[in-house]
Amino acid sequence: MKSVGLAGKPNAGKSTFYKAATQADVDVGDYPFTTIDANRGVAHVRTRCPCLDLDGRCGNCEEGRRYVAVELVDVAGLVPGAHGGRGLGNRFLDELRQADSIVNVVDASGATDEEGEPCDVGEHDPQGDVEFLRTELDMWLKGIVDDNWEKIERRSRAPDFDFEAEVTEAFTGVGASEADVRRALREVDPPEFGEWTDDDREALARELRRSSKPMQVAANKADVAPDDLLQPLVDDGAIATTAASELALRQADEKDVVKYHPGDDGFTVTGDVSEEQRQGLERIRGFLDEHGGTGVQMALNAAVYDLLDMITVYPVEEQSTWKGAEDEVLPDAFLLPRGSTPVDLAYEIHTDIGDSYHHAVDCRSERKIGEGHELEEGDVVKIATA
Repeated sequence: MKSVGLAGKPNAGKSTFYKAATQADVDVGDYPFTTIDANRGVAHVRTRCPCLDLDGRCGNCEEGRRYVAVELVDVAGLVPGAHGGRGLGNRFLDELRQADSIVNVVDASGATDEEGEPCDVGEHDPQGDVEFLRTELDMWLKGIVDDNWEKIERRSRAPDFDFEAEVTEAFTGVGASEADVRRALREVDPPEFGEWTDDDREALARELRRSSKPMQVAANKADVAPDDLLQPLVDDGAIATTAASELALRQADEKDVVKYHPGDDGFTVTGDVSEEQRQGLERIRGFLDEHGGTGVQMALNAAVYDLLDMITVYPVEEQSTWKGAEDEVLPDAFLLPRGSTPVDLAYEIHTDIGDSYHHAVDCRSERKIGEGHELEEGDVVKIATA
């Protein structure tokens, strides 16, 4: 399961985002370090269900909206100097080790200072919070490079010394792959090993963060953010977000007060509401009309489908009916990196299926596809074993 980390300074709304996305019961408070131990739960990314191409719905989606599980990790907030252990920095960074991507939750309203303490709306520039998190991650990774540098230097005297392999080993614990390291080294255009400087190591750490911990900014509290603070964030690629509104809509949907599907750009009032509730819902509706949603689902989708370049593939047992072993239509959905093949899908389902792979069928065309065929978003595939 892919893992998305929720990061940012204290009091930016991470726990509200987490609660809205997972419907888990967590503390939400207007004070720093509401989260001490990381919260781990299941959230979902949303995509179009292939059953929309059938005569009826599959029963595993919501009216054609398919939600695919991912792990969501809400970690303790950062303060300046976190990479050096200040605040809960060491704990925070350790919890992010295995995150595949990061959603940086920023208080776009400017109503919390750099330490996470409340201040007047517009008093703090949230753009600084975006750079702050990147810097903390860069310096954390540089610390790992520095801690391993002496060992790498000793090994450099061996005739079979492989610098790339040594750096890869150093970063295995933070989720960096060989491809991440190779990509980072290409970007920094490193000097000869003996000529590396402190600046070179920092540049390597920065590129490793970009490749191994890609980041999507969620400009949270956008419903109360001044335009002059929100718009620059959005112009730089942030997603305007109101986690509080997402939480309100999901809770109202559970109570049959509204009909709402996470990620929709609207909702329908289905129950009795007070005048105060009606006004609150209309404020939320205005935000959805302007921004196309609350931003919570958009941020999760961006963190998985865009940053990690994933696709959703549906393995089935019956190629004509798209049913699985339990007679369900489209029972399973797998997230795979773009460029994955049927063999990759087989191993993702189970090692034994991968080991006994014989061929695969594209269930839309009902034709065999080769081992090297690149799967696409929404493919329905039957794996045949020997």
